[in-house]
Amino acid sequence: MQRLKPLNDFIFGKTFGEKGDEEQLLSLLNAILAKTKHKKLVNIEIVEHRTFTAEVVGDKTSILDIRAVAEDGTRINIEVQLRDYGNMDRRSLFYWSREFASGLDKGDDYSQLANVIAINIVNFEAVSVDDFHTVFHLWEDTHKDYLLTNALEIHFIDVKKFNALPEKNIKNDPLHRWLTFFDQNISDDLLKELMNMDAAIYKANEKLTFLANDKEVLRLYNMREMAQIDYNSGMRKAKDEGKIEGKIEIARNMKTDGEPIEKIVRYTGLTRERIENLKI
Repeated sequence: MQRLKPLNDFIFGKTFGEKGDEEQLLSLLNAILAKTKHKKLVNIEIVEHRTFTAEVVGDKTSILDIRAVAEDGTRINIEVQLRDYGNMDRRSLFYWSREFASGLDKGDDYSQLANVIAINIVNFEAVSVDDFHTVFHLWEDTHKDYLLTNALEIHFIDVKKFNALPEKNIKNDPLHRWLTFFDQNISDDLLKELMNMDAAIYKANEKLTFLANDKEVLRLYNMREMAQIDYNSGMRKAKDEGKIEGKIEIARNMKTDGEPIEKIVRYTGLTRERIENLKI
């Protein structure tokens, strides 16, 4: 049986974002938050805010994120984004701000706003530094050790950079274990080693196996994969069309300047017939 992609955002949500998934979600969150020396989370409430309908899963623009609330009230949002749609920094701030603002009920004062942690698991360079795991807060520009507020915390975890590491520290680093587990092509032996090391990874793999045997889940999983493929194809087509339009503009300018057709063909790669039919 083919292993489902753990980082397909639909499958990720089904593995970590449903009631009963608290053990594996807690383990993953503690592995991520250890970088900033957070107090270890003991309890987490998963907020099931989305129904996975065919319309939602098949919509390539929909965000299938996970929301949870820690025991101290901190709100946590996790998004998996394997393709670069652009503006990931602003996108993450937007979803952080939406989560932050939604924590204030009518009649409450600003002191009631909970801290919000946004976690982005990506497969492209969203942050131009060497580290695969980066974290952002609001620090004062001149006094670098002065934190304005701990209300904002944004993580970027670059799976591509992690996979490029020459060595993985799965024995001592829980986040290394989780990111290794997320590799769809992990070997059976390495998967067994990870499950023996970490009971939460064992449970996550059990959930993945269960999902792989559910026909409706498989249908939605394949629908989500196709939605992403369709998006990529559309983007590639738009890019190619943009290149053609650029060549046509160059050909039109050259033709206006009286350049010979043979030269325009050589410079643009357009056919002679297309160039001759260009209106100037």
